[in-house]
Amino acid sequence: MAKLLHFFGTILILISFVVFPIIGKKDEYAFEKSMNRESMSLKREKLSHFKFYFHDILSGTKPTSIMIVPPPKNTAKTGFGIVNMIDNALTLEPKLSSNIIGRAQGFYGSSSLSELSLLMIMNFNFIEGKYNGSSLAVLGRNSIVETVREMPVIGGSGLFRFARGYVQAKTISLNVKTKDAIVQYDVYVLHY
Repeated sequence: MAKLLHFFGTILILISFVVFPIIGKKDEYAFEKSMNRESMSLKREKLSHFKFYFHDILSGTKPTSIMIVPPPKNTAKTGFGIVNMIDNALTLEPKLSSNIIGRAQGFYGSSSLSELSLLMIMNFNFIEGKYNGSSLAVLGRNSIVETVREMPVIGGSGLFRFARGYVQAKTISLNVKTKDAIVQYDVYVLHY
C-alpha cells in the first residue's frame, strides 16, 4: 500500500509540474505586454517648435465656431456653461488668406463663474508638408484675459505618436462685436 501511495504521489507531483503551468498560463496579449522601442520604429526623441495662427470665426455665413450649448438663464457675466464646437483654420500668417496648414477641431466651453476662462479640448490636424495626416491633442484651461496662456499637449497621432509638451496662445485680434478672434499658437512638443 505504501508503494502504491508513493507511486500516486509521484504521479501527482509530475502532473503538477507539467499540466498546471499549461492550464495557468495566461495569454501574453490579454492586457499588457512589454515592448521594445525599436519594434515600433521609435527613433531618438526631439523637441520641435511650431508657430501658426488659429482663426475662430463665429460670424458670417460660414462660421467655423458654433454654439452647441447656449448660456443658461441667469448666467454669470462670464457666459459660464456656453459650449462651442470648432473647425478652425490654422494658417502660417495672421491673415486667413495665408496658407492653411491644418484645422483645429474640437470644442471649448466657458468653465468659470468668476472669470473669462475656457476649457479647450481640440486636435490640431495638419494637412500640409511632412506632418500631413498627423495631429496633436490639446486639453487645458485658457484664461482668455491673460496676454499669454499655456495649455498642455497631451498626445498625438501619426508623426506625433507619444507626443507631449505645451502650447502658448496669444490673442492677435478680437472683434468685440462679432467675437471673431485670431490667436497665435506657439507649440513646443517632444516627439519621435
